[in-house]
Amino acid sequence: MPEFPTSPISPSEFFERFLPEAFAEADLPEELRAVEMTLGVRLEGQGGGEWLVHLRDGSARVEPTSRTTAAFTVVQSVADWRGARLKEKVGLIPVLRAGIGMVEAAVALMPEAEVWHIGLFRDERTLRPIEYYNKLPSEATVQVCLVLDPMLATGGSAVATVDILKKWGARRVKYVGIIAAPEGARALSSAHPDVPIHVAALDDHLNEKGYIVPGLGDAGDRQFGTG
Repeated sequence: MPEFPTSPISPSEFFERFLPEAFAEADLPEELRAVEMTLGVRLEGQGGGEWLVHLRDGSARVEPTSRTTAAFTVVQSVADWRGARLKEKVGLIPVLRAGIGMVEAAVALMPEAEVWHIGLFRDERTLRPIEYYNKLPSEATVQVCLVLDPMLATGGSAVATVDILKKWGARRVKYVGIIAAPEGARALSSAHPDVPIHVAALDDHLNEKGYIVPGLGDAGDRQFGTG
């Protein structure tokens, strides 16, 4: 990575010089290299402007031009705009397979994050998690681990994943999901009270098969067209 500016720089310097250099020199994970997208940025006020940021093959090409062809546009005031870099090293741990669907967005927000995978499946008879894949490095290399799993149902897989990470040496772990059942949130909080839980919605309950109600069905099946 190029050295992050220690003194204020203009938005145009950031987008037109620093951002492409940062992408060119960064050791990006494969998930981010596969992203192909055009983003629009508009900063209003003195010193502002409009840019198109083209992400492709792990590089960023920036044009100071209208954002009309962007997939989506970020609009902000120059007065509120700040450049920032994460203070701590972050590891993203998607739980296979449903967690894969959350990686692209997370990496787009945190391009310096490292990505590792843990594979667990739920025994449909006992509802207990069974580990089948673990590709963590030999020792912890980040300060914060974010467990990515869209559905927190019984909590079994989440508890098992955090168990694995703590035994590996992770000091701080956070759970990031989309929908949780009260039973799963209680199970994770009881087993690991030091792990914050971040979800978009808390649904009503689990049914007799251990699925969230109303929920959205099996997240992995929905993503990959199986089941």
